[in-house]
Amino acid sequence: MKKWMVLILIVISGVAFTGVFISEYEPVPIPPSTQRMGGDVQKGYEYLTTGEYVKGGIPFRTWLMGMGKSKTNYLQRTGNNAEVSHEYNTVTAANGEVLVAPNCLQCHAQVFDGKLVIGLGNTFMDFTHNEKTNVKNLKMVESMLKLTSASRYKAAKPFLDVAEIVTPFLITNIRGVNTADRLAAVLASHRDPVTFKWNPEAQLDIPEMVIPSDVPPWWLLKKKNAMFYNGFGRGDFGRFLMASNLLTVNDTAESAEVDSHMPDLLAYIFSLEPPKYPGTIDKALAGDGEKIFNKKCGGCHGSYGATEKYPNLLIPEPVIQTDSLLYKYNYSSPQFVEWFNKSWFTTGDHPARLEPFMGYIAPPLDGIWVTAPYLHNGSVPTLEALLNSDLRPKYWSRDFDNPEYDYEKLGWKFTKETKALDKFTYNTDLPGYGNYGHTFGDRLTEKERKVVLEYLKTL
Repeated sequence: MKKWMVLILIVISGVAFTGVFISEYEPVPIPPSTQRMGGDVQKGYEYLTTGEYVKGGIPFRTWLMGMGKSKTNYLQRTGNNAEVSHEYNTVTAANGEVLVAPNCLQCHAQVFDGKLVIGLGNTFMDFTHNEKTNVKNLKMVESMLKLTSASRYKAAKPFLDVAEIVTPFLITNIRGVNTADRLAAVLASHRDPVTFKWNPEAQLDIPEMVIPSDVPPWWLLKKKNAMFYNGFGRGDFGRFLMASNLLTVNDTAESAEVDSHMPDLLAYIFSLEPPKYPGTIDKALAGDGEKIFNKKCGGCHGSYGATEKYPNLLIPEPVIQTDSLLYKYNYSSPQFVEWFNKSWFTTGDHPARLEPFMGYIAPPLDGIWVTAPYLHNGSVPTLEALLNSDLRPKYWSRDFDNPEYDYEKLGWKFTKETKALDKFTYNTDLPGYGNYGHTFGDRLTEKERKVVLEYLKTL
């Protein structure tokens, strides 16, 4: 393709840059993926919040002894589920013992302004060495169960066996970032792709680095033609949503049962809408911001309101220029792509597959005001700093116990640090934690950035 044609395509899509123009700079459209429709929204919600898609865990009574009864019941659940956090479901083992199992809301729900927002990525999780669920504590639970209850030990053993192997691979340098991609890779390395049988010895090489990610909001999924930051999740979304089942599944017969609930779960996820900005919005400024956004940002991120349109574009690394380690390591390791693409997930009449890409998807921006921190690794604390790279702190910290939101800069109130102090300090010097790239906002004037921010409050 002629260089001038590539330049025109990039300008039309809203991506401007300087340098040599060659075809590798072109945004790549993602074709639609056929999804299973017609599910029941209420059944999907019930399965999400009470279902047994992760079938193993810690015995209920043992859990209460160690963790205590949850002080909140955001989901207004009843029975045993009323006594555990929304991040867990109680399930029944084959021998009748009640277990506490992790659920999807560990990563896909967050308390904001005193309310649980389902679908909002959880940016408060702690995968550092100080996380309560570590190998030492797991082994203590195992020893106690052996001594006190043969029945509970038998029920918990499959989960404990897997957790003790997986947990050491999930340690991050700072609090607030997610290791879901790493977890999927570790589980795949220990499971047969065809039968899902567990092997205590890893059958695939696992990359050494733990690459962090931020959790995108679920309400964007209905607009997307592919899943994950580099858009490599193609085909049936339900197959990717049920990946957490690999934590405790015994075989693909169990997976098929979980898979049967995916149309309902998708129906619920597709029904989610972002929370409305609770403050006052200057309508005149927002109107000006909409015009600038549509002209300079909408080519990649879409348009909103009465004429909504989302182009589903993958932006190559030379254009986006954000930290590349997520798609290079977690997403594109050939052994894991091959594992998935020959696995049970690719079978049947609604298969899924992985198609790696060297770059990242330009996501829809619905509810973007509430989804701080920003970029795929959560390295930028506010939207103001995302639109002006000079404002991005090299080291920054926030209060995880009493978080404060900045409703004008749109993001977490943070402290700019002079160095990396502890696990609460985001350190952009670390591999995978870089806050560079996506500098398109730098080309806006200060006034333009102000009105664009006002407009983003409306999405």
